[in-house]
Amino acid sequence: MTLDLSADPIALTAALVDIPSESLDEKVIADLVEQALREQTRGFEVVRHGNVVLARTNLGRPERVILAGHLDTVPIADNVPSRFERDAAGEQVLYGCGTVDMKSGDAVFLHLAATIADPVHDLTLIFYDGEEIAAVHNGLGHIERDLPQWLEGDLAILGEPSGGWIEAGCQGTLRARIGTAGVRAHSARSWKGDNAIHQLAPILARLADYRAREVDIDGCGYREGLSAVRIAGGVAGNVIPDAAELDVNFRFAPDRSVEQAIAHVREVFDGLEVDFEITDSAPGALPGLTAPAAKGLIDSVNSHGGGGIRAKYGWTDVSRFAARGIPAVNFGPGDPNLAHKRDEHCPTAQITAVTAMLRTYLTGA
Repeated sequence: MTLDLSADPIALTAALVDIPSESLDEKVIADLVEQALREQTRGFEVVRHGNVVLARTNLGRPERVILAGHLDTVPIADNVPSRFERDAAGEQVLYGCGTVDMKSGDAVFLHLAATIADPVHDLTLIFYDGEEIAAVHNGLGHIERDLPQWLEGDLAILGEPSGGWIEAGCQGTLRARIGTAGVRAHSARSWKGDNAIHQLAPILARLADYRAREVDIDGCGYREGLSAVRIAGGVAGNVIPDAAELDVNFRFAPDRSVEQAIAHVREVFDGLEVDFEITDSAPGALPGLTAPAAKGLIDSVNSHGGGGIRAKYGWTDVSRFAARGIPAVNFGPGDPNLAHKRDEHCPTAQITAVTAMLRTYLTGA
């Protein structure tokens, strides 16, 4: 099998979807992407690092744009091979695992690399593995560690599904585990014990009363959220529990650092006698839309009547670039609300539209 990068990116998306590439099983698709880039593009230096495929031009352009997309998908759910259907309005839709997250974005990047002969920016393409699982497997993180020079640029565009909108930056995230301690006793003599589950009540009350902050950054509105996401406790049906715990997730605007976010969450629960442990955290990414390279992308999207600009509420790998001082945005076909679903699908018109908007940007047309 070979990939035809010059084919319509809709057909290329279908071809990529038909290559199973669940996380940790990306070798076949990485082999095909590498082969296609070596054989069907001109002026690109191509490098393979594990199951990450990298390619870049060195034309001496004043700016470098990074196009990055992950090759892996969540587990297939009887949704491969791909299939075309018509929606209620008669528009063509492509169904299949990865049509949204994010083989349509990969197809757009690959097609443009093969069909743009004279880009106005130097280009770096990164197709990486392990994005959908634990961070230790993330291929972009491996490049950050082993080949950091490949992450240098003036703007990074991740092909994350955004419905053709520029979704700028991303929110940060942290999880905290809050534990309570009591005294175990028989439930028939409950007054002899101290119920650790009951001690969670004031914690839950503060979460219920919490009012999320909203902040505008570069014209993008971010809304924070502090939520209970897991609760555990109990020994048996006739035992007063002596331990309970609650996991809390804080999604914070990118004007906060991780340290500031942790301090805020601690402040919310100040005065309560609880154990407090941070179990996971990742910084957000500022939009960076005032950078010259970003302005060109905005102009191109506007010239095609694209979706416009909005904040990215979820966490994505744009954070890795922002931490290096590189403006980064999410921009690709597909509704992010359909990612990972059994009926994952993407309107083919969005694939065509995103391809046209990026072609205008990369060629200066």
